[in-house]
Amino acid sequence: MQYLNSVIIGTGSYIPTVIIKNSDFVKQSFFEKDESAIDSPGEIVVKKFKDITGIAERRWVESNQTCSDIAAIAAKKAIEDAGIDPETLDHIIQAHNFGDVKSNTIQTDTLPCLAARVKQLLGIKNPSCVAYDIIFGCPGWVQGIIQADSFIKSGLAKRVLVIGADVISRVADKYDRDTMIFSDGAGAAVIEGKEESEKRGILSSATVSHTKDEAYYLYLGKSNAPESDHNIRYIKMHGRKIYEYSITNVPHAIKAALDKTDIPVENVKKILIHQANEKMDEAIIKRFYRLYQKQQDVSDVMPMNIHELGNSSVATVPTLYDMVMKGSFEKHTIHDNDVIVFASVGAGMHINAVVYKQ
Repeated sequence: MQYLNSVIIGTGSYIPTVIIKNSDFVKQSFFEKDESAIDSPGEIVVKKFKDITGIAERRWVESNQTCSDIAAIAAKKAIEDAGIDPETLDHIIQAHNFGDVKSNTIQTDTLPCLAARVKQLLGIKNPSCVAYDIIFGCPGWVQGIIQADSFIKSGLAKRVLVIGADVISRVADKYDRDTMIFSDGAGAAVIEGKEESEKRGILSSATVSHTKDEAYYLYLGKSNAPESDHNIRYIKMHGRKIYEYSITNVPHAIKAALDKTDIPVENVKKILIHQANEKMDEAIIKRFYRLYQKQQDVSDVMPMNIHELGNSSVATVPTLYDMVMKGSFEKHTIHDNDVIVFASVGAGMHINAVVYKQ
């Protein structure tokens, strides 16, 4: 029997070179959403932040770089890793959330779409290579590979480039403690349809959107600074609500994807989850295993790069996958026939998960 498999044949990522450490925020003035000053000493604010999120430092882009610039760098690496002619790509799917935001501005720019910009930067001339964007919060890249799988399985595409990139440092409010969470980055993967005798690649997926009460858990709002211009808006979030929503709903979404296969939970080697918050991610994975009445040492199955790279939104999952595949973690490796899970949660609120056999 022959299977049409959607297989990742190449990966690439771009990690910005500017390192921003927690100590860089010690002297920063922070305010609550009601504009009241946070009077705790900077050292205490930073320590509490580290204890909750696990983040010690993050990466921001250079002043002359934009989201499409770093997306193109990651994409070029993925294409080179795949060893293909970029002219043979049928689709370029660019996941992001704010478009290109130039340094010292707050205006997002998505005209033309970032995928078109990346296609131009890659020098691809083929007009049949269709380039478009996904705005889906942090789960955008995972949703991109779900769409790529659908194109391949339906016969509409053979090769698809899926990129996740965000430059969140340009839309973060420096007077809000949450600015310490956010970072910049880009990751990409080339997915190809292959006729094979054994089933592998993307095996199943699950996606859910909760919008009745949850749509604006992440939103754009005014700066926390007193007397700030209310017409200039920055990324804001209801952190506690996001935490509770995520640990309640993400485990079930991962289970829904896994239950579509005949693979027992014990056979899942790695879970690559959106790098949002160390404690939140650990809680999600523990709850996922509890749904199967299992206990699991989370550190064995969940590689993390949030400690040094922060939360780069839609870029976290593809960046993490590329780093694991390129041997950046001593403890975490992925081998042929390993079953892994990609999972993410973010603005919308959206959750998705993909079960993938290497």
